[in-house]
Amino acid sequence: MTHTRIRRYNTKETQPGQELDNDLCQAVVARGSYVFVRGQPPQDLDSFESVCRDDPAGQGAFAMRNVLQLLAEAGAKPEHLCKLTVYITDVRYRAPIYKAIGEQIKGIFPCQTGLVVSGLARPEWLVEIDAEAVIPDSPA
Repeated sequence: MTHTRIRRYNTKETQPGQELDNDLCQAVVARGSYVFVRGQPPQDLDSFESVCRDDPAGQGAFAMRNVLQLLAEAGAKPEHLCKLTVYITDVRYRAPIYKAIGEQIKGIFPCQTGLVVSGLARPEWLVEIDAEAVIPDSPA
């Protein structure tokens, strides 16, 4: 069985001027039930434009919406979410970002790890969220 790759892209198109040429995707469904979502920044999934500049809460909300949208495209529901990893660039952004994320996952209770990092791929990004989910009762 081959894994299903959601929203394939090449970094030549999404990161112009960086001399990258990587074939990637936004999410992978493995063995029909495991969903791995690439780190989602505050970036429109279709245009690859950054959004909510200088707004930590807005960026957190947008990145989490991307995660949930990609889970849906992979056939997963929000309650299938198992693990989030949240990367932020300044500890002062923790409260507004976590609040924005929490509003979208109320009642789901995934495991979550938070990291403060010195920077992300684009200087305007303040947060990035990656996720893992398991779709129950899927064929192996």
